[in-house]
Amino acid sequence: MSSDPQITLTTKDYTILEVMLDRCLGTDDPLYRPLRHKLDAATVMLRDDIPDDAVTMNSRVAYRIDDEPVETRILIHDEVRGLVGMTLPLTSQRGLAMLGLRAGQSVVLEMPSGVKESLTVLEVLYQPEAARNRMRRTDAGVVGDGKRAGAAFLRIVHSADRIEAGDDFDPSGPSAA
Repeated sequence: MSSDPQITLTTKDYTILEVMLDRCLGTDDPLYRPLRHKLDAATVMLRDDIPDDAVTMNSRVAYRIDDEPVETRILIHDEVRGLVGMTLPLTSQRGLAMLGLRAGQSVVLEMPSGVKESLTVLEVLYQPEAARNRMRRTDAGVVGDGKRAGAAFLRIVHSADRIEAGDDFDPSGPSAA
């Protein structure tokens, strides 16, 4: 990583990076230098204090590489089979670079091929810590819109720029006929 944006990590995410660094196969390991840099540059916070626009483990993030189309991925610890195109492992250069960034921040990566690319976090669509904090705040009583506190709620975490539909598209859903 060649730029130096502010890095904000939870204590758990910091510990995960420390373990990854300990497991590196020496200073020649491709992840050694980026891990060491991220750990040295990080501001570490408790999960209740982390800003809700910071990328933490298991966050769903909208980001862009250079001028390519926007991508949305969930930052995960390791590769998971069956979730192709939905996740970004922390063990990848992009995944490691993204952890700890906040919405609007960019970082320039030098890929193993020598090519440089700019990764920009556009939006943190879902962050586990923020969701947990919202649930804790509503446990105390009724939330502002009159819903029962502590009740399950849904939040759309995927957005589409445009929905293509035929002439028979009915936004109210299927009829009960």
